[in-house]
Amino acid sequence: MQDIWRLITTWGTTPEFNMGLDEALLLEGDQPTLRLYTWSPDALSLGWFQKATQVSEIESASATVRRLTGGGAIHHEGELTFSISCPQAHPLYRGPVGPSYARIHGAIILALREIGLPAHLRGEEPLTSDNPASVMCFHHSTPLDVAWDGRKGVGSAQRRKAGRVLHHGSIKVNSTPLEGSIATFENASEEHTAQSFAPLLLEHMRQHLGLQLIPSVPSREERELAEDLGARYTTDEWIRQR
Repeated sequence: MQDIWRLITTWGTTPEFNMGLDEALLLEGDQPTLRLYTWSPDALSLGWFQKATQVSEIESASATVRRLTGGGAIHHEGELTFSISCPQAHPLYRGPVGPSYARIHGAIILALREIGLPAHLRGEEPLTSDNPASVMCFHHSTPLDVAWDGRKGVGSAQRRKAGRVLHHGSIKVNSTPLEGSIATFENASEEHTAQSFAPLLLEHMRQHLGLQLIPSVPSREERELAEDLGARYTTDEWIRQR
């Protein structure tokens, strides 16, 4: 029996709305939800625990937010962003954190291989994109990150709160000056944008995770909550709370 999830796609939405809707779904969502989205304008997101004073890249992005999930800073431009919100009791997230990353990244790897990219879990392989002195997410890697061509190309982080999970992920289509030499779609067998790659990703998530994805849109209540919550994400008080 397939697991029924909502599917919400929002292309070119603002940084504050993206973060606000993810938080609204974390707090109020009544069933597992997968979101795919892009950002307009581009934005730098800080990890929940990062110190803003240590991230000089804030000055170089069009906008800055502090997301609820951990990890390093990400420049959200030229990428497909996804989020998953669901109860922590869901079989995908029940138990240790590692297996949930491995299963989700497994689906992403299959989609990337379909466009000719030799994607794999990093394992114990050192990456040329790693830079211990950097504050950027894609300059640090773990064995469960997705890599190809010796560099990191997919990053994920989770927040578990009040019995629910928010899982953020970024799939890099192109790089930016803030992120430099990371894995991208540059050597793919066919040209793709974030939006054109999305159907391939969804098909492999359906198959690999046993999902039935029901296309949906945020309800009026979810949009209103997203706008209320999102308003604080770009404020100095929120960004510089650490």
